[in-house]
Amino acid sequence: MEKRGYHHGNLRQALIEAALRLIEKNGPTGFSLSEAAKDAGVTPAAVYRHFAGREDLIAECARQGYQIFADLMEHAWNGGAPSALAAFGATGRAYLAFARRFPGHYVAMFESGISPNRSPDLAAAAGRAEQVILNATEALTRHIPEARRPPPRMVAAHIRAMSHGVVELYARAPGGAAPYTPEDLLESGMGIYLRGLGLLPPDT
Repeated sequence: MEKRGYHHGNLRQALIEAALRLIEKNGPTGFSLSEAAKDAGVTPAAVYRHFAGREDLIAECARQGYQIFADLMEHAWNGGAPSALAAFGATGRAYLAFARRFPGHYVAMFESGISPNRSPDLAAAAGRAEQVILNATEALTRHIPEARRPPPRMVAAHIRAMSHGVVELYARAPGGAAPYTPEDLLESGMGIYLRGLGLLPPDT
């Protein structure tokens, strides 16, 4: 591959895209900055004009991922329309869709060990995505009598854990052994959980 050095049109973004490809292929610890530079077609020295090290590069992949994720979740939530319950289900489907469509970003965000608090920009992007899920949870649990209403953050954490589990076990592994689609697994799991909270009628 030809080395284009500092004449690369958008070196910083090219390195991010190279890192995303390598993360998807080898995991967040399975590549070096030199490999990212080679994939982007630039010299290794050029990387340090934009990133102090591999973790900085992965953190930027995560930041961009959180921005995309938040946009998708906001679109799915749609202000709670047509109903809080329907919109809540849409956010679950959006979670699965994001993991499938942006696997490199997903791994950088949730499996790299990079803390969302690593930088103010990363924290802000992660916070916006988390706020969408929290808003959806608050709107949905508002109908539970206050005396037995669980904390919305706890409910949001449960739903995120369920979504992440479905992604890890079945959505990102081609030819997974699940007898049902990831969408059906997540929808049924959420249904059981929401029935337990009294937000859905008993399954007859």
